[in-house]
Amino acid sequence: MARQKGIIKLQGQMGGVSFYKSQQDGFLAREKGGVDAERIKNDPNFERTRENGAEFGRAGAAGKLLRTALRALLINIADSRMTSRLTREMVKVIQADATNVRGQRNVIDGEAELLNGFEFNLDGKLGSTFFAPFTPTIDRPSGNISVDVPDYIPGNMIGAPQGATHFRLIAAGVEVDFEAGSYVVTTSATPEVVIGPQTEAALTLTNAVTPASTKPLFAAFGIEFLQFVNGAYYPLKNGVYNALALVSVDGGV
Repeated sequence: MARQKGIIKLQGQMGGVSFYKSQQDGFLAREKGGVDAERIKNDPNFERTRENGAEFGRAGAAGKLLRTALRALLINIADSRMTSRLTREMVKVIQADATNVRGQRNVIDGEAELLNGFEFNLDGKLGSTFFAPFTPTIDRPSGNISVDVPDYIPGNMIGAPQGATHFRLIAAGVEVDFEAGSYVVTTSATPEVVIGPQTEAALTLTNAVTPASTKPLFAAFGIEFLQFVNGAYYPLKNGVYNALALVSVDGGV
């Protein structure tokens, strides 16, 4: 892969070279090549390739399902490489499946707990913006997925970006059926809180999913920054500093 330079930027194919534009890296060029698709599909020599491809596709679908479940919160989160990062972590989950043979490994029989701690926004990590202690709890029998935050002082415990005057704490409880491609999700948030020296009372954000579910359960927790201007709250730079992370994962029974 090579980066295009010069005034004229090309897109398309010419002389065996493909010219294209990448959202992250700009205009690039690469030589057209690779193995024929039909050969990969049928040649015994490419059995490992087919197995890896099947599992990668399964990881991509699983990541998309989880992202879709959290869309109400992710719509305010900015990280252009989050999708590929989540797919990479889902591959690790699938590779931890010790039950099925290669090519048939899946998320359900893998280790969904490996997703615990996943940051949806590397530009605004939860651990770099919210320093107050908190305790996530997944109560599978009741279906309650909660995050407890003891009292804290925002001015001391919030790493706010310049221009932010207020914030909201946000949370979600997610139940995902990776086999059926379905999910149950509930979300909650605090009111807008000024970033100041006051002491905020202890709080619990609770989100309910199906009681006694056997599916993987996820607790997500984060923070959104706002600017208060002329009586209205405005998102700060389209959410580039907002944080959201998976703070607890229960892989199912």
